[in-house]
Amino acid sequence: MIVLKATQERLLSVLQSVAGIVEKRHTLPILANVLLRKTGGNLQFTTSDLEIQIRTTADLDGDTGNFSTTVGARKLIDILRTMPGDQTVSLESSQNKLILKGGKSKFTLQTLPAEDFPLVQEAPSFGPKFSVPQKTLKDLLNQVSFAMAVHDIRYYLNGILFVAEAKQLSLVATDGHRLAFASSALDVEVPRQEVILPRKTVLELQRLLSDKEGAIEMQFANNQAKFAFEGMEFVTKLVEGKFPDYNRVIPKNHKNAVTLGRAPLLASLQRTAILTSEKFKGVRLNIDGGTLRVASNNAEQEEAVDELDIDYAGDAIEIGFNVTYLIDALANMEQDMVKLELADANSSALFTVPDNAAFKYVVMPMRI
Repeated sequence: MIVLKATQERLLSVLQSVAGIVEKRHTLPILANVLLRKTGGNLQFTTSDLEIQIRTTADLDGDTGNFSTTVGARKLIDILRTMPGDQTVSLESSQNKLILKGGKSKFTLQTLPAEDFPLVQEAPSFGPKFSVPQKTLKDLLNQVSFAMAVHDIRYYLNGILFVAEAKQLSLVATDGHRLAFASSALDVEVPRQEVILPRKTVLELQRLLSDKEGAIEMQFANNQAKFAFEGMEFVTKLVEGKFPDYNRVIPKNHKNAVTLGRAPLLASLQRTAILTSEKFKGVRLNIDGGTLRVASNNAEQEEAVDELDIDYAGDAIEIGFNVTYLIDALANMEQDMVKLELADANSSALFTVPDNAAFKYVVMPMRI
């Protein structure tokens, strides 16, 4: 049976859309495979790592009929990558093997039975569906994902909190040293739902989401989240645990504030970061009158000083930060201006966008 016949470009793009979660080494060898299931003229591609499952349906020519098997996802992608994009390729089934043909090339690939592929059990009941444009969710993820923890024993920090309530979707991430919050309006009113998406799910969504205005549909259950967009269905386990109360972390009524250009501040921090010590990455910000002074030094007794002109009438403050935390936030923002609010040298700082309550970034100071 000819399972499919398509250009290399078309088949490769379908395979790459589902293969991001496939682990190279897994205790179950079949999880290195993609499940192919043909029903009539439609071909379904499914991958899983037992916690996330991605499925997409494509209309690729070939014989009509019912057929299913699993084949090594990475191997198939690696072979296709060596072929020209406009070349027609075909997959044929033959005695528990799949034969990939393209031009004068022929590859015979081992398969494993489709019935052995462990599909993720979907939760029996999900909350109400709601949707946002793909670009909106992609932007929200980009604005907060850098603040997720990595391999923290407080496992609930290794991901992003999604809060859907009334007509608002808010995303929050924190690693205990900094916290990023971003929100967007929803078209429909939804009851309050709070879920924590795991880090791997977040990174995969960022990879798959495009800048198109097409919508992404979301549904949450007690232990699962489901996303649907562009013919893809994405089901993931959730992180169990209680996320910190982010509203208590975000400072209110800091009495000192300065608004300045995001790009000049980012460039200044990137310059001074070069002479920070590898271990501490500390920079000092000195705000006094019309000047913001950024300084760093290292164990070799080298020093960097950079100054920006600002419009400021508050208290004179000298405060230290991990420069990476500041650069991460500013590099993931698109706005021209940023507002920095401070209380004193020992209190956390708040970065916001002027006249926009949809983004907040809190960063703890550092003793230098």
